[in-house]
Amino acid sequence: MVITIANNKGGTGKTTTAVNLGAALAENEQRILLVDLDPQGNLSVNLGVDIDLLSRTIYDALLFPEAYPLKNVIITNLPKTFGMDLAPANIDLSGATVELMNEINRETILKRALMPVLKSYNFILIDCPPNLGILTLNALTAAYLVIVPVQTEYLAMRSIKELKNIIDKVRERTNPKIEMRLLCTMFDRRTIHGRDVIEELRKVFGDSVFSTVITRTIKFADASVAAETILSFANLSEAAKQYRNLAKEVLSYVKESQS
Repeated sequence: MVITIANNKGGTGKTTTAVNLGAALAENEQRILLVDLDPQGNLSVNLGVDIDLLSRTIYDALLFPEAYPLKNVIITNLPKTFGMDLAPANIDLSGATVELMNEINRETILKRALMPVLKSYNFILIDCPPNLGILTLNALTAAYLVIVPVQTEYLAMRSIKELKNIIDKVRERTNPKIEMRLLCTMFDRRTIHGRDVIEELRKVFGDSVFSTVITRTIKFADASVAAETILSFANLSEAAKQYRNLAKEVLSYVKESQS
């Protein structure tokens, strides 16, 4: 299953979710491919990749698929990643936002690039840039499920409406199967404000909000510096438990959707 992790607002926990949900799914004996679709390459850096030394990235697989098919871009055997594979990115990908605009069926280029490797993985998780440009549109077109990390602040809710409008248009035009689920992130239990936001999200979006809530902790930043997932860096922490719970929810969702 292809899962896109997107929010046009930055700082909501997209990369953190891609890395740690992937690790938790891999812990459940699922074969995982992480796709870095952000020109900043944060997902790749989080996994210990020196993006300045990369000779081939997702950019090449998108723009020159015959010469550089995705399978030749994927990095395997990364340390401390629970066996997850990675299609990395660096600043080269920023050029794709312009170059893809001239391509025929430009919204489906990523979907076509992924097709040859779909059977090699149980889950492909795509980490998007913090905007609704052509790269994010490609990721939405390729996905069965979109996970939207939502920082538990009222201002964050405004970006959800904009993203939902885009997802609705994608469902109408290029991907009728796409579904959306919200993930509450960076929750601070000490504030009434955060609890109110979660309550409002569940009132508006109902079952489209995951039960799991990701709390705010410095451990995520520390794990990133160590180029580890939270499951390897702080295996017994509450943060690790939360992403394991999210993985269980995702696996249950898949089971229900396929029954």
